[in-house]
Amino acid sequence: MLLGLSFFLGLAYEDFFAPSKQGRPGGIRTFPMLALAGGVLYQFEPQHLIPFTGGLLVLGGWLIIYYYHHVVEGDAANETGGSIIVPVLNVLAYLLGAVAVASPPWVAVTMTVVPVLLLTGRVQLHALAQKIDLKEIITAGQFLILTGIVLPLLPNEPVTTLTSITPRQVWLALVVVCTFSYVSYLAQRYWAAAAGGLWMAALGGLYSSTATTVVLARQAKHDSALGRQAQAGITLATAIMYLRILAVIGIFNTALASQLAVPLCALAAAGFVICALQYWGLTKPTGGAPATMTLDTSNPLELGAAAIFAVLFIVTSLLSTWVTKQFGLTGIYSLAAIVGVSDIDPFVLNLAQGGLTGVPMSALVAAILIAASSNNILKAFYAASFAGGRATAGSAIALVLLAVGGVAAAAYVAL
Repeated sequence: MLLGLSFFLGLAYEDFFAPSKQGRPGGIRTFPMLALAGGVLYQFEPQHLIPFTGGLLVLGGWLIIYYYHHVVEGDAANETGGSIIVPVLNVLAYLLGAVAVASPPWVAVTMTVVPVLLLTGRVQLHALAQKIDLKEIITAGQFLILTGIVLPLLPNEPVTTLTSITPRQVWLALVVVCTFSYVSYLAQRYWAAAAGGLWMAALGGLYSSTATTVVLARQAKHDSALGRQAQAGITLATAIMYLRILAVIGIFNTALASQLAVPLCALAAAGFVICALQYWGLTKPTGGAPATMTLDTSNPLELGAAAIFAVLFIVTSLLSTWVTKQFGLTGIYSLAAIVGVSDIDPFVLNLAQGGLTGVPMSALVAAILIAASSNNILKAFYAASFAGGRATAGSAIALVLLAVGGVAAAAYVAL
């Protein structure tokens, strides 16, 4: 295995430097010998690694001299001539010997395959680095802050008797919702097919169906040629919203998700059918170039937006507990209808994570369906008002019908 892996690494190494005529240490013969040397020296004294460390120091010293010699001679003017890749891969080949002897086989295979993929994907990786804005790298850093620093530090015990939700649950819900939205954001930004049309509307539903409704309604008002696409896009975004709610709930509460699967999937299917009728049934505009919808979304991982979501989640959790104690199931149903006019994610995730104790599963299902239906009424109002009433009237009616269907399903489940 060691000979095969080191030979494979050397083959990729020589192929990578094949365009250059300069000689450099390492390759299809050198790497297997370095790997064997590393494995043998490790076997000599595996407890304190004195022979192995001595060999590594000798190899490292020689590579330093080599690298300094080429830099001084000006070989660094060539992108690969003075590259640090040469000494790094030679050291990697030497370490591979000890890794293959001391670790499970998958470690050695991973240690070989990853460098080979990085070498062979050089052109694609450099193109990707040039394409991505610095702002996106900062955003990735913010995501790592949210998930890798803040989340592990938060306590997983309730900090107040007013709610059973813990700080870690609040932040985990935030991370899950932001991840769904961030995937949609990246697709719309870097996938050409998602820059307009129904793909854009579908991804907008994954991001925020309410924001998508507002944007498409405004565009339909200013460009009558977009009427057909805007109506279908608004309905499609809401259909995707149902599936998004189901997926997010499934991450935290599979039992609740299984109870919601039939009504949410049925509502999503009805939305898809209406979307198809709107897109292929309405008259296409004649003459001129086809109009294209666009959706300019903000970054969902901005720390300010994350803080707002966390506050809404906590407030929703406290309100849910209070209204349930004061008014019973009627109170939670009323709250579900009220939160529908804002962001329903904090309310839905609070229920999914056990924010209400002692409430029947059927009541949780009904409350989520009511919240989604209330949100549809809000979007129907947006579709009608922002588009001037006519351009997206069909979608406003469709959203009302979906809301009625959701309330009917909630009533059936609650009875």
